Amino acid sequence: MINFSQYPVWVLLLLILWVLPWKGYALWVSAHKEDKVWFILLLILNTFAILEIIYVFFIAKKTSKDILRVFKSKSQK
Repeated sequence: MINFSQYPVWVLLLLILWVLPWKGYALWVSAHKEDKVWFILLLILNTFAILEIIYVFFIAKKTSKDILRVFKSKSQK
C-alpha cells in the first residue's frame, strides 16, 4: 500500500491533475460506446490513468486529434 502522507502536497495535486482528465474522458467515451464493463472497470480501478490511457487509445481507438477536438469544442461553448 502506498503511503501518500510521505509526499508533498504538490505531488498529490499533480497526480490528481493528471488522473482526473484521463478518467473523465475514458468514462465519457465508454458511456457513449455503451461499454458497460469498461465503464465499471474504469470507475472502480485507480491505476493512475494507465488503464484509462490504454482504453482510450487501444480499445476505443481514439487519436490525440480526437481528444483535442473534444476539449476545444467544450472550451468554445
